[in-house]
Amino acid sequence: MTSDAAALDVSDLAGRQVTVAGLGVSGVPAARALRGLGASVTVVNGSDGEPQRAQAAELEPLGITVRLGDGEALPEGTELIVTTPGWKPTNPLFLAAAEAGVPIWGDVELAWRLRGADAPPWLAVTGTNGKTTTVRMLAAILEAAGLRTAAVGNIGVSLLDIVLGDEPYDVLAVELSSYQLHWAPSLRAHSGAVLNLAPDHLDWHGSMAAYAADKGRIYEGNQVACVYNVADPATEDLVRAADVEEGCRAIGFTLGTPGPSQLGVVEDILVDRAFVANREKQAQELAEVSDVNPPAPHNIANALAAAALARAFGVPPRAVRDGLRAFRPDPHRVEHVADVGGVAYVDDSKATNTHAAEASLGAYEHIVWIAGGLAKGATFDELVLTAAKRLRGVVLIGADRALIGEALARHAADVPVVDLDRTDTGAMAAAVREAARLARPGDTVLMAPACASMDMFTNYNKRGDAFAAAVHDLASGRVPDDQ
Repeated sequence: MTSDAAALDVSDLAGRQVTVAGLGVSGVPAARALRGLGASVTVVNGSDGEPQRAQAAELEPLGITVRLGDGEALPEGTELIVTTPGWKPTNPLFLAAAEAGVPIWGDVELAWRLRGADAPPWLAVTGTNGKTTTVRMLAAILEAAGLRTAAVGNIGVSLLDIVLGDEPYDVLAVELSSYQLHWAPSLRAHSGAVLNLAPDHLDWHGSMAAYAADKGRIYEGNQVACVYNVADPATEDLVRAADVEEGCRAIGFTLGTPGPSQLGVVEDILVDRAFVANREKQAQELAEVSDVNPPAPHNIANALAAAALARAFGVPPRAVRDGLRAFRPDPHRVEHVADVGGVAYVDDSKATNTHAAEASLGAYEHIVWIAGGLAKGATFDELVLTAAKRLRGVVLIGADRALIGEALARHAADVPVVDLDRTDTGAMAAAVREAARLARPGDTVLMAPACASMDMFTNYNKRGDAFAAAVHDLASGRVPDDQ
């Protein structure tokens, strides 16, 4: 990003030539907003399919130029680029912008700059895993306190639509990805949380250090609290490095007994030793572990992070409990599908990396694991070493299943492994049948692939749907035609 990024203001955009990089959930609202400010807007998008053409047809009547199949050349006269999250910093468009001295904003940066003087504060969440669940928990807690709120951002609801809409809010629960934070230098949240840090998206960021630094941007300028994970010291390091407002506090969350300025767990009770009158000697009960759905360790950590942000905003303890009780997790996140023959079948298709899969595997005692897909450069030795004693058996699917198989051979050679060499539509049904054969009453068949889904499925949702359908077929005794 060039040094001119901070100098340009949204009030200066009338008549300016602005290029929007990408369509989708973020790009379409950005193009509309910029056109509404009087800018001359050109949207470039590398893909040229039916969805993109439909979006172009929606924008062009507004006087917005859309170039499909064109995402690398800098349109002539461009004075500002507003990018959607997925575009890499190394894209030729951005390299050309840097050479020409053209500033680059993300859609979150644009939303932040467009908010009004009476705009609601942002409670912001990032991390490698657990962001969406934590933000939805946070929104449920805020609603239980009687506050007007919305879960927005990387969760699939455009911040631009919220900022420019007519709905009044008291506070926003904002999920932010590392991509979004990279292009949002002006963002200053009321309070922010980094849930955890593990290698992910390194092809986009270039290194783990760069990835962590972008996550750490969420703490910059925080007013009240920087929430970190006691079990993940790298998150606390990011707090130490942040330039925050005077009086902003570091607040930890832990699955153990909390110290002063921390939230944690004491005898199955979630407690607060941060936002109490005497944090050296007092603790405030917030909720029971059984109020968290599901009460897996990583999800309890999510609940504590959400509670810390809510408490930083002044939410009373009762609202934390009521919000957690009201919360229902999104599909494909440690979702119990059915019990068949005394075996539980659990869909965690959202576990698309090793860190998420490790958390999921840690929640069950005896597991038949369905794993595999696109590894995205990941290695699996540490994951297998951690989970080996819990594994009753493993069913491998997907393009990079051999990488997991090799790790199993090195570190869990006695665990039975079924290698499914197929990627057709019946592969998931076959995986579930093989898992059922390996499982015993009391076991959990867990689909936590530790890999992306796009080798076999459109997305992790479709993969989870296929797993659930196969489990329901198993429960009803139906056998697919392709067996």
